Amino acid sequence: MHIPDYDNVAQLKQILDDNGFSMQKKFGQNFLINKNAREKIVNALDISENTKVWEVGPGLGSMTSILLERKAEVQAFEIDRGFIGLLKNFFAEEIESNQFNIVEGDVLKTWKNNINKEKLPSRFFGNLPYNIAATLIASTIENNFRFDKCVFTIQKEVALRMAAKPGSADYSSFSVLCQWAYDVKPVLDLPSSYFWPRPNVDSRAVLFTKKENFPACKNPSLFIKMQRSLFSSRRKTVKNNLTAFLSNSEKASEALKQCNIDPLKRAEVLSIEELLKLSDILDN
Repeated sequence: MHIPDYDNVAQLKQILDDNGFSMQKKFGQNFLINKNAREKIVNALDISENTKVWEVGPGLGSMTSILLERKAEVQAFEIDRGFIGLLKNFFAEEIESNQFNIVEGDVLKTWKNNINKEKLPSRFFGNLPYNIAATLIASTIENNFRFDKCVFTIQKEVALRMAAKPGSADYSSFSVLCQWAYDVKPVLDLPSSYFWPRPNVDSRAVLFTKKENFPACKNPSLFIKMQRSLFSSRRKTVKNNLTAFLSNSEKASEALKQCNIDPLKRAEVLSIEELLKLSDILDN
């Protein structure tokens, strides 16, 4: 089976119709039908021959094909069985030569089992639905696994949260998580007209670059849970949210005092450094 023209909606629709597929909204399936945009997104990954890449949700392989053309070694995580069958046909030669392999199932459940210490991926790539993006990124960081570079295509409003600064309306637990481990910057805005089926929102490709000076943290798991809890009720003060997290008002007051954090402040004005210090004090 020949690789389709990924910019030709009629051809993509024909492939899906011929194979009896229906688009699965729950998997966030939309195809990027602008070749220039696809090239720019892959360029941001900065790959060369034999670069090891994890790709989440390859769909029909429009981005996968570019990665393989550039001689990257690609491991794709795909949950849709119909797409898996087509990918195996489209890229049979690359599968045979071990340049490409597919991990079937939910990436949230499969990624840990596919860590090969002799072939660690340096790149992480994908069009991530928001409902898994935060969980997946948190899971990799909490397990002390960071990639040299990541490029994610995601809803623009979510991309804004990823890069938001303290005190801004978009600053959230997700902002803290992303910027704790990576430098975050936009790559390219993608209007809905670049996709088929056309989504109701615009998207943005975002580049994550691993921080060389990763801010130290005694207990990453505690830090992630704590900062999530502090943002859980945005109208409440940091003292109230920390008290709920610890189930102890006195301990919350003492920890904030040691950190020089005003208990009447709200989490959205706290810097990552302040949150890390608070986590370390709680760990003690």
